[in-house]
Amino acid sequence: MALDTSPDSPAPVRTIARSLADWINRLGSVWVDGQVAEYRPRPGARFHYFVLRDTDVDMSLTVKADSVVIGRLDPPLQEGQRLLVHAKPDFYAARGSLSLLAREIRPVGLGTLLEELARLKDLLTAEGLFAPERKRALPFLPRRVGLVCGRNSAAMQDVLANARERWPSIAFEIREVPVQGAQAVSAVTEAVTELDRMPDVDVIIVTRGGGSVEDLLPFSNETLVRAVAACTTPVVSAIGHEQDAPLLDHVADLRASTPTDAAKRVVPSLAEQQALILGLRDRTARVMRHLLDSEQQTLNHRRQRARSVVISRIDASASDVSHLAARVRALSPAATLDRGYAIVLTEAGEIVRDADAAPIGTMLDIRLARGRIRARREMDRE
Repeated sequence: MALDTSPDSPAPVRTIARSLADWINRLGSVWVDGQVAEYRPRPGARFHYFVLRDTDVDMSLTVKADSVVIGRLDPPLQEGQRLLVHAKPDFYAARGSLSLLAREIRPVGLGTLLEELARLKDLLTAEGLFAPERKRALPFLPRRVGLVCGRNSAAMQDVLANARERWPSIAFEIREVPVQGAQAVSAVTEAVTELDRMPDVDVIIVTRGGGSVEDLLPFSNETLVRAVAACTTPVVSAIGHEQDAPLLDHVADLRASTPTDAAKRVVPSLAEQQALILGLRDRTARVMRHLLDSEQQTLNHRRQRARSVVISRIDASASDVSHLAARVRALSPAATLDRGYAIVLTEAGEIVRDADAAPIGTMLDIRLARGRIRARREMDRE
């Protein structure tokens, strides 16, 4: 029942606190799934306290457990451990604090974790988050590479060293965050989202070294997987070793088997590109030489053909000239004279074709094939 209060008749703190305690104490026991975020063992103490954190969002509750309950756990309670806690909510009115009084604690076994991962994988697959057509191609040479990794981790050093060995001037935007434990999911998700908003970051690498299934659980978290799926920047997953396969591998645009492999897949090799350019230049030179040689051979062939055509035409023309000269010679008066004929001319140079044209006593000029004879007509013809 709601309290009847007003500015003129407010309720004291004790009343509110006792009301909250009454309402919360009416709740029955509940099973809670969470991850141990803070735990400091207290040897010999009657009660132990730890923080149970939600695995997806930044929410947590304090758990109070009897030392007998804690002592039954196998493996022993430790931070980062996934638990099922059967507890009764308890509100401590004197301090206004809410906690869970644990009656039973069960570690979430590997089999249970794997079953949960399988169900989540099926769900995300059905939604199309792992579909090949969603994968984006990586840029040939990124302006800046976003790197999400553990603080001063070996994975970070592997990526940086191999990338800079391949392309010394490559630029990085690095986010060092927890990659294991209760803070990992929110920290990695926030780092990926931040890098995705940076316009000069062309690709994002999320990496960490190997570990157990439990160690790699943050990279199969639904919140992180959906955040990566929403990125507009290509994301490369390089988690653990080749045999490890968190769900991040399936949603990422590219899965690298190791951090070193991620560097090689994201950054091209300057030496290889230089060798490729030299090879292309040599190949271009060979092709050009071949083309020039081919064109020179074609030109030489055409010149030879042109010369042959010209010579053939000259020879044909010379033959025609020879034939024409022979015909001219055959038809010329000189040829007739060679056969014994003569040309009779008057002194005026007129050809005598009829005897009447040269009366008796007329001086005549007789031209022979070789030489000339002067004569006088002495008699008539018969």
